[in-house]
Amino acid sequence: MEKLTVFFVSDHTGVTADAVGTSLLSQFKGLDYKTLTVPFVDNHDKAMALVRRVRESMPAIIVSSLTDPAIRAALKDCGMPVYDVFDAFSEPLAKFLGIEATVASGHTHGMSSGYHDRIDAVNFSLALDDGLKPERLGEADLILVGVSRAGKTPVSLYLAMQYAKKSANYPLTPEDLDAATLPEVLLAHREKLRGLTLAPERLAQIRNERLPGSRYASLENCRQEIQAAERLMQAGNVPVIDSTRRSVEEIAALIVHAG
Repeated sequence: MEKLTVFFVSDHTGVTADAVGTSLLSQFKGLDYKTLTVPFVDNHDKAMALVRRVRESMPAIIVSSLTDPAIRAALKDCGMPVYDVFDAFSEPLAKFLGIEATVASGHTHGMSSGYHDRIDAVNFSLALDDGLKPERLGEADLILVGVSRAGKTPVSLYLAMQYAKKSANYPLTPEDLDAATLPEVLLAHREKLRGLTLAPERLAQIRNERLPGSRYASLENCRQEIQAAERLMQAGNVPVIDSTRRSVEEIAALIVHAG
């Protein structure tokens, strides 16, 4: 089979179609494909333009989250399979609930009641990134702790954007790692602390991309730092998550739902 083109199509941002499609495709090991996200397909003309584009890209499939049944129907003229989230679930769910679905795009990603909370959380996480403004740690919902380059910043920002969590992050310095306990500024907020760790080999790989050949990136130094950090977090009774083989989304979900 030739390389497959997968279109993630939506009448809004495309986030839902992308997430669902990526999750489904990950189950097919060895599949050779490329993806194209096509957002804001919200009228018949745009649907027809997409149909032409799909026909030019065969073999192809569409994974969509189109709320308008007429636009979903128009896409079926492309001659390739269309897998639509709303087609799959809306009608059966409406029958069960006894309520017709309302056709309107953007319900899941619009300016909902939590929108401003997420923006505030993002601004907070940026302001308290990398140990900045420790005097404001009391305002945080969560404080991520770990060695440099353990993944604290991306997880912190994802917690803010997805869960509206005001998340600070604090890198443990060599001076911190030589101490008997975590810094007092962290221990004052012990219940908010969440630790991130990873395999020394992975940390060395990440650091070598930043500072190749440095002592900072050496495997031995990475091993020593991680051992010291894990010792401090264990002594402080801090929950720790290994980020070596986990995505940002997985780490954030574990932090939020594990409490």
